[in-house]
Amino acid sequence: MRIRLNVNGNAIELESATDRTLADVLREELGLIGVRVSCSEGECGSCTILVDGQPMTSCMMLVNQGEGKEILTIEGLGTPEDLHPIQQAFIEEQGFQCAFCTPGFILSAKAFLEENPNPTEDEVAFAMSGNICRCGAYPYIVRSVLNAAEKLQAGSSN
Repeated sequence: MRIRLNVNGNAIELESATDRTLADVLREELGLIGVRVSCSEGECGSCTILVDGQPMTSCMMLVNQGEGKEILTIEGLGTPEDLHPIQQAFIEEQGFQCAFCTPGFILSAKAFLEENPNPTEDEVAFAMSGNICRCGAYPYIVRSVLNAAEKLQAGSSN
């Protein structure tokens, strides 16, 4: 089946079987390896992407479900030369250890902070609870999101 996707601001057409997951297509066909697949059951959040601004587990979506939607992966958020404030905050606060789960956390944080730009620590912890960090870096992740909120607030006031 011919599929049209909008990924990281780029219109893409490709041939794909309808039973393929969006996560597999993003990784294997488009080389977007920041989409991490761990559980393949939508439980861990490592494959989180933003679809029309909402966090979605891409391992639970068929590729054709992405058609006509705006898809954002970690590769579309910032660049090594110009990190997004959330990415910078994760570095500053060491919100990662092995970093396998980090792209999913960052994209979940982006969607959360767009809805709640001035969160409390408890709100951040609850919002990030849909993602699993096997290294146990949760306190650092929460601090990273709070730091990112401050950075985004400061950036919007300039």
